[in-house]
Amino acid sequence: MGFRCGIVGLPNVGKSTLFNALTQTAAAQAANYPFCTIEPNVGNVGVPDPRLDQLAAIAGSAKIIATQLAFIDIAGLVRGASKGEGLGNQFLGNIREVDAIVHVLRCFEDGDVTHVEGKVDPVADADTVETELMLADLESLEKRVPNLAKKGQQGDKEAKIGAAVLGGALALLREGKPARLAERRDAEEERVFAAAQLLTAKPVLYVCNVEEANAAAGNAHAARVFAKAKAEGAEAVIVSAAIEAEIATMPAEDRAEFLAELGLDETGLARVIRAGYSLLHLLTFFTVGPKEARAWTVHAGATAPQAAGEIHTDFERGFIRAETIAYDDFVGLGGEAKARDAGKLRAEGKTYVVQDGDVMHFLHS
Repeated sequence: MGFRCGIVGLPNVGKSTLFNALTQTAAAQAANYPFCTIEPNVGNVGVPDPRLDQLAAIAGSAKIIATQLAFIDIAGLVRGASKGEGLGNQFLGNIREVDAIVHVLRCFEDGDVTHVEGKVDPVADADTVETELMLADLESLEKRVPNLAKKGQQGDKEAKIGAAVLGGALALLREGKPARLAERRDAEEERVFAAAQLLTAKPVLYVCNVEEANAAAGNAHAARVFAKAKAEGAEAVIVSAAIEAEIATMPAEDRAEFLAELGLDETGLARVIRAGYSLLHLLTFFTVGPKEARAWTVHAGATAPQAAGEIHTDFERGFIRAETIAYDDFVGLGGEAKARDAGKLRAEGKTYVVQDGDVMHFLHS
């Protein structure tokens, strides 16, 4: 299970440069003018996880297969998008299809790169995009909520739930707050809320695109974005798209030294993925053997049968049990056989909740 992150932001903030670097392709044209990305480009990248390499080395796996993460580079938004300005309708439609929003904000000064608003102010830029999304949601709910309330009064249980949950979201939007803050008291309300596909219900990761010199510690612009993210319960990371673009073209063996010279211990991609996992409450489990070592992604709270279903739906339907070893035990003891001998291999049933790093083997009918 991967997840889809839509890269958004105002024109000329570094969206396509970051996309190119993250996917190590030149699929998105990066140019110094608005709307150079007309169709959303999609790039699938393997999620870097040093644990997978360690497991493969111990098991002598012939292949290593990382779990996948999809980045979608979406056309730049301008003020008035909610009313169809620029490429507004297309932009809003593309956002509905993603699981999370990666909001790239310009946190660098460069007189050679134009800014659509005429000045560098990442918090104002974030507010511009958020306002357009809120206006689109507001227009949608002002039409839908009264209809749901009417059906609810006529005895439609689903509509009654929708009127209550989406009515709360509508009230928030009228106060200038995103729909993601709406209260959902149970799984049924969460399901109805998710089905509404509200733009401001998407979790947000702010990416502060800074100059190379500020890639390690950030700058004053980035500090303001981090304060905004904290206040919203969102995530934020510091990335230099220029550095990521350079790393993408560099031989793998040279990257660690290059990062160290800049005072960095990991790439921007790793930071974005880690923050994205946190934002979407995801975790990784592994399957390991002589043929391949493979990473899989599930939502936190997933049960063993649901994890088995990520491999094949038949595994979930015919689930019997999961032979499970914690990552630290697998590595510390030197593999499956030694972990089994030490009593660290556990037989887990249908109610077992998967833990991050579990090494699992599924038995099924």
